[in-house]
Amino acid sequence: MRKSKTTIADIGGNCIAKLAFAAALTLSLAGCIGYDGELQHGYVADERLLEQVKLGSSAEQVLVVLGTPTSTSTVGGSAWYYISQKTVQTFAFQQPNVVEQRIFAVYFDKAKKVERVANYGLQDGQVFDFISRTTPTAGAESSFLANAMKNLLRF
Repeated sequence: MRKSKTTIADIGGNCIAKLAFAAALTLSLAGCIGYDGELQHGYVADERLLEQVKLGSSAEQVLVVLGTPTSTSTVGGSAWYYISQKTVQTFAFQQPNVVEQRIFAVYFDKAKKVERVANYGLQDGQVFDFISRTTPTAGAESSFLANAMKNLLRF
């Protein structure tokens, strides 16, 4: 029976494999270093511009000062909404947490003059999803079991 001898080349090859593994691990975690989890979504409001919107201003003046609204009212377009949301995410793999939400609303009369303005915050409503553009409604959550029971009772 022959004993195998460990040579310096074998030790060097083993060391290189360990160094390559350590380098790959370091590079995979490098994306997490310096991660700033604070994100601003939507309209970035400037207080000086918001103060320029006065009662009686025309819709064109509001458009020049504030720009295109994020959303408008669905019936008649008599209200424009400028929506912003700030989220904080501690780690890249965690769900973001909404820390601030503002809706600056400009309401117009029939002559398209500013009738009133409102500045809503997070405490004034519920958080909604910017990505899918849907707002959850209360009572709309249904489970598989509830749907099965409803369909079973139809027969």
